[in-house]
Amino acid sequence: MSNSIGELEGADFLLVVGSNTTESHPVIALRIKKAARQGARLVVVDPRRIELTRLAHRWLQLRLGTDIALFNAMAHVIIREGLYNAAFVREQTGSFDTLRKHLERYTPEYAAEATGIPPDAIVRSAREYAVASRAAIVYTLGVTEHSCGTHNVQALANLALLCGNFGKPSAGVNPLRGQNNVQGAGDVGCIPTELPGYQKVDDPAVRRKFEAAWGRPLPSRRGITKTTALDEVLKGRLRAVYIMGENTVVSDAHASRTQAALERLDFLVVQDIFMTETAQLAHVVLPAASYAEVDGTFTNTERRVQRVRKAVDPPGEAKPDWLILCELATRMGYHMAYSHPSEVWNEVARLAPIVGGISYARLEKEGGLQWPCPTQEHPGTPCLHADGLASRRGHFAPVDHVPPAETPDESYPLFLTTGRRRSTYHTGTMTGRASGFHLLVPHEWVEVNPQDAATLGLRDEEEVYVASRRGRVKARVKVTDRSPDGVVFMSFHFPESTRTNLLTSDAYDFVTETPEFKVCAVRLEKVKRGRRPRG
Repeated sequence: MSNSIGELEGADFLLVVGSNTTESHPVIALRIKKAARQGARLVVVDPRRIELTRLAHRWLQLRLGTDIALFNAMAHVIIREGLYNAAFVREQTGSFDTLRKHLERYTPEYAAEATGIPPDAIVRSAREYAVASRAAIVYTLGVTEHSCGTHNVQALANLALLCGNFGKPSAGVNPLRGQNNVQGAGDVGCIPTELPGYQKVDDPAVRRKFEAAWGRPLPSRRGITKTTALDEVLKGRLRAVYIMGENTVVSDAHASRTQAALERLDFLVVQDIFMTETAQLAHVVLPAASYAEVDGTFTNTERRVQRVRKAVDPPGEAKPDWLILCELATRMGYHMAYSHPSEVWNEVARLAPIVGGISYARLEKEGGLQWPCPTQEHPGTPCLHADGLASRRGHFAPVDHVPPAETPDESYPLFLTTGRRRSTYHTGTMTGRASGFHLLVPHEWVEVNPQDAATLGLRDEEEVYVASRRGRVKARVKVTDRSPDGVVFMSFHFPESTRTNLLTSDAYDFVTETPEFKVCAVRLEKVKRGRRPRG
């Protein structure tokens, strides 16, 4: 996030894109609701009728996978009508003329053909965003989980750069992370191209610094993503895998392919707090402690480093993740001699300038601090780029609309899009064990628009097979207008009965290799007792 969670309340314009905020980030959604009730204009961009659309001044119900056409058309209007921040563009950005020329064909009428949104609604939204003094963009996985996810984000960033919406409170571009410490994992180097603090592994000076600290040579080549790793397993070039804290055979797209890859391994280690579906495939399971059983830090979606304090002891043989890794490294020949999580964190702070001023002792005394925080005297940074975009770093990225990798046809006439439900969580590893949640969401539904239900002769609670080119699952029908006609929706919270990701596509973004969870083609088949389904 370029800004902070609390700042959302102060925005006078909020563009919420691909984010079912009330269900996926309900506490942050309270800030958005408060802003709307205080008079902020709220524009929601989503194919589905989510809860926030009830509060929205305008709901832009676009077709699945057409985000770039919409954002480009908004930028076209802002440039055409001279609504952009000319001083900011001149002083802090580059490539403006290239962007302007690129966007000439992205008229509101052109975008309307692609998105299904009326041209007038596009024009009004662009004008309102451009003239707002504090305009915040909020997005989540509905933007990134596409085969063009990186370009979706770049198109949003173009809007913010055009209007000078960086470096001031209650503005910016604000991704909401999908889990509690996703930001922290990236910060400390759990990215194939980075060492802690987003320092490039292929930079010789960076490697020298870490080699001196760790006493070992480091590889000069960047690593590979999980998507590529599974490809290497299936090609026989990767023989052992260590999975930590992820139920990957449930959460991955095209899950049957993931399972086939893991079953092919010579050696699979899973480190987790429960015997998940992935752990059941492992040769060795290392029992980890939960968040309530450890000390350490989380870094949340607004870049805030926070202390986590142990409440209870781990059960049985379970140990904190850091201690398991230390013991394993020591037995493999590298004496990893940390005695407490504070030593781990303080090493991160010593080696990563963005958190250099955030010591464990300071966290204990002052509470959470937001990076960048380079020195012990620095107060932390609620809003990025307040001193301007250094060295004209705000380069515009001209990007083009491309359709989803898979679209409906006669055999698979419907779109499937996936997401989360408020009362359940991710793959159900934790919430699936709490009986209270089953009272709220007892099983998976496939949400079907009333028009499609009538065409297919389906009724509420009727069982159907949902089939794609990759697999088939059984689910009950929920007839609702939350999804448009031609689109069905499912979550992936119930792996014991409905492994939704057996259906999803293995197309992925070419930069991040994030799978296209949000779009694939499916058909619905009635369950006929005593007969096998088609296909």
